[in-house]
Amino acid sequence: MSDTLPLCPGCSSEHAYEMGALLVCPMCGHEWSPSDAASDDAPVERVVRDAVGNVLADGDTVVVTTGIKVKGSPQGIKQGAKVRGIRLIDPVNGHDIDGRVDGFGAMLLKSGLVKKA
Repeated sequence: MSDTLPLCPGCSSEHAYEMGALLVCPMCGHEWSPSDAASDDAPVERVVRDAVGNVLADGDTVVVTTGIKVKGSPQGIKQGAKVRGIRLIDPVNGHDIDGRVDGFGAMLLKSGLVKKA
């Protein structure tokens, strides 16, 4: 192993240390193997697909395929509602699309519940 250890992939802390065959970050508790750190150098492009398998991109317009219940609202988002100008984000509890839904405002959506218009 070299004298310098890689930064933590979880929190980018420089305080990683070796524990057996793994590297450990004391700041966030993330554990990873050194071979994973070497393969992480190449950026991985995440592909987001809609309910029917079409690849989605930032700025696309999508249509809701099923009715979605919205917490705190008496009615939900109806099937067929358009969401214009979506933005793909890192998944948050399975929600990987950020967009504005008419009548509801900014909202996070799951890509499996929409299809490309």
